[in-house]
Amino acid sequence: MDGGAFGAGKAGGAFDPHAFIRQPHTLLRLVSWVFSIVVFGSIVNEGYVNRLDETQEHCIFNRNRNACNYGITVGVLAFLSCLLYLALDAYFPQISSVKDRKKAVLSDIGVSAFWAFLWFVGFCFLTNQWQASKEEDNPMNEGGDAARAAITFSFFSIFTWGSLTFLAFRRLRDITFQEEYNTLFPSSPSLLP
Repeated sequence: MDGGAFGAGKAGGAFDPHAFIRQPHTLLRLVSWVFSIVVFGSIVNEGYVNRLDETQEHCIFNRNRNACNYGITVGVLAFLSCLLYLALDAYFPQISSVKDRKKAVLSDIGVSAFWAFLWFVGFCFLTNQWQASKEEDNPMNEGGDAARAAITFSFFSIFTWGSLTFLAFRRLRDITFQEEYNTLFPSSPSLLP
């Protein structure tokens, strides 16, 4: 790609889906998207059980509905956040202003770090409630695999969102370098492709 702000050619260029999919942050965001689907899908599908003598269903995590609500809420919002930032990643090469690119990357850093924290809290909370669950509350061990899947993918999500934060920091460093270079040498061509 010819000159332009960091990470792209001239604004208004054609969208290349192959280049977009091969970017590490795009792949990680897609993986995070799938992980969020697994977490909230597992809880919604098999996260509520009842005893043989009851008709009302309770959360499989120690009969604590807050645990199920937290897992579902974080999963759904992370799913939506992934979609939003995938759209931003697709639109990113069209942003010609270095300052606007910097704002987009700063928001990516903040959101990714926030989600890594929320997934850490979710992992700890779900794990704690799963350990505190009593066998008599679920004598047939229904939904156990779904609960373990939600816990496992909450754990994996910590690392995918943490990696997205790291990649956004790298992107910010490159944008800051481009901004400083453009300030020092306003009439020279861009260094970054």
